[in-house]
Amino acid sequence: MRGDYQQLVDEISAALGAPATLEDRDFGLIAFGAHESEDDEVMDPVRTRSILQRRSSAAVRAWFEAFGIARATSPLRIPPDPAAGVFKGRICLPVRHRGVVHGYVWLLDDGHLTDLELGGPSAPPDPRMAQAMETAARIGALLADESRAGSELAEVLRELLTSRAAGRAAAAAALRDALRDTLRFAPGTPLTLVAVLPWDAAATDTAPLPSLPGLLAACPLPTAAAGPPDGADRPDAPAGADSGAAGPARTEPALAALVRLRQTGSLTPAHTAAEHLLRSPRASGAPTPAGRAGARPARAAAGIGLATRELPDLATSWRQALDAARAARAEPRLGPVAAWHTLGAYRMLTALPATPTDPAVGPLLAPAHAELARTAEAFLDCAGQAGRTAQQLGIHRQTLYYRLGRVEKLTGLDLDEGADRLLLHMALKAARL
Repeated sequence: MRGDYQQLVDEISAALGAPATLEDRDFGLIAFGAHESEDDEVMDPVRTRSILQRRSSAAVRAWFEAFGIARATSPLRIPPDPAAGVFKGRICLPVRHRGVVHGYVWLLDDGHLTDLELGGPSAPPDPRMAQAMETAARIGALLADESRAGSELAEVLRELLTSRAAGRAAAAAALRDALRDTLRFAPGTPLTLVAVLPWDAAATDTAPLPSLPGLLAACPLPTAAAGPPDGADRPDAPAGADSGAAGPARTEPALAALVRLRQTGSLTPAHTAAEHLLRSPRASGAPTPAGRAGARPARAAAGIGLATRELPDLATSWRQALDAARAARAEPRLGPVAAWHTLGAYRMLTALPATPTDPAVGPLLAPAHAELARTAEAFLDCAGQAGRTAQQLGIHRQTLYYRLGRVEKLTGLDLDEGADRLLLHMALKAARL
């Protein structure tokens, strides 16, 4: 189907003699026409960046949406604005089907389209523009079909990931049939789940998936809606609930994305999908739960579960992906995308049930002692090596010893004792979650 889009975009480019670009309504690139000019000054950096990164930036999106493109039913002229990085004017053709906007065709105007009549109450459109809008309507029908197919797959995937053990086999069979009928999916193909957290779930079900290798289906899920671990029914502790010791479980929405792998040991397609989805405007930072000390916006992150060839095991892969996304948000060194098998101690911490913060460590977690907590965590991360810790923090050793002494006095723990170190280390990591 993606080849159909390219052909239709080329038709519009040929009809109007201008390079055209097709983006979905989230400004994700779908197809683009060739730019025939050899003059580098004619090139537009916004179009170039959209093609190279397969998505327009949030600033560019806001600039264009301010002209009412989401509500438009006929072509619109967008003037250039160098301050916004838009150096060339454009004509936007809204791509609609049955009243719903599914995307936009952008025509780069290097001056020769200035006098083109777009059509309006007082004048009919230029025949070439009328032809282009007819082609845009065909694109809209294709995107609507793709959206419906994606919605059906999303619903079946959601059913599998939220089902209890007793109904998981039936849900897996339904997903297998849907994948086979829609995507010619072959049983035994290695799969994994990607979790993006947080995710703006508004209208996700009706938005087409980006064109990425291996991305089969996606659905938004509350973080407390994943299936119980290891096939066990645990209605009292839903998988994906925030299990850190610092506060109550959250139910912020996440995106579950099903990715086909080339082989079980290679997660490259999953990493590619995760990195692309994190650039989506839907993957926006959300504030931490109200009532938590030092609440601040939390960055978006993605996690990848273990690969499997068995569809019923996708519920476990989803839980792992969600835990990996939580860990990646908590620990920047894990990166914006973290695979579950690389989490180390966080594999165990994310699986622990929610418990109150240990009373000894509680005082250290107060906002007023944030620097002491950071120092203690760095010291424990460096295996208690004072030289490494001082170098990492950029402080003198005597300053380090002074801070560690304050930590011991505040918590009542002895940092020369292995058991006390373990308690403090686990409590600090759990607090990050």
